[in-house]
Amino acid sequence: MTARKELSPGIVVLSAVVGGVSLTTGALLAVTSLFGYAAGAWVSPEALSPGLIGAAMAGVAPALLTLGRARAWEEVRSLVLPLVIVLVGLFAVSLLNGRSLRAIEGGPLFLALFSLGWVAVLGLLALGAVGCLAAQYRRPSASPAGPTDGPAGAASRPPGVPLPGWSKPPLAVVGSGWLGIGAGLLAFPGFWGALVPWTVNRADAQGLGVWALALGVGVLAALAEDDLTRVRPALRAVPLIALAAAVVLAVHFRSVDWASGPGVSLVALVTGLLTTGVAGHWLLSRADLRTATTSRPGGA
Repeated sequence: MTARKELSPGIVVLSAVVGGVSLTTGALLAVTSLFGYAAGAWVSPEALSPGLIGAAMAGVAPALLTLGRARAWEEVRSLVLPLVIVLVGLFAVSLLNGRSLRAIEGGPLFLALFSLGWVAVLGLLALGAVGCLAAQYRRPSASPAGPTDGPAGAASRPPGVPLPGWSKPPLAVVGSGWLGIGAGLLAFPGFWGALVPWTVNRADAQGLGVWALALGVGVLAALAEDDLTRVRPALRAVPLIALAAAVVLAVHFRSVDWASGPGVSLVALVTGLLTTGVAGHWLLSRADLRTATTSRPGGA
């Protein structure tokens, strides 16, 4: 039986802190975007890009705030690894595009102070995320005879729920699509940013690229885990992110060139993300129901 690592307290605390920050900051960015204001840390040509970043932050927050329910590292790594990518990536993007920050460009005092707080908080969270991740991987795996992997641990652990075969090709397509777009926007924002179906600048392109890369890593990590019980926290985040992004896109419908190839691809990728989350929840709910039924006295 594969040894498992106990979830470190640092990861639990980090997820709670980031969840709270993401919920408040993401809601601010998303709501102001819905009213047509670009309230991001850097200057954006349109309100859509900071709105989408805020929607992703708010969408992932509930999953982060409930991550402490997990008992083993393997049950949360498909969510925590993308989280580290987002924190480190957004901090790096903010520094690389420092001249675009509201504090440098000027403007309303609130936004200037917000941009300074954005960089400072992101820097602390990124440093903490890297440290917590390193500490997590340094933790020894549980002994085969210990409480996690011994007979008692096996009895207390929910049984694995492998991904159905039909779900793996679509997951690979969705994950690879988000991963490729994210990598392109990050590495070549001038080229790939021009293909985004609305107006973006370099900071917008790279900020969106960070989230796209993290989503791709998360979906492909779920595919690699091949166990729905191990991606339960990530499944809480995926549909909420897709729904929040869809709301922002719907409000800014006229700003997007939907008839273009990138516009069609965007619809497909967001739909694929939503379908992945809904289908995963449905499959996991069925598995939980079967487990509960068979565990009752006289159950089949």
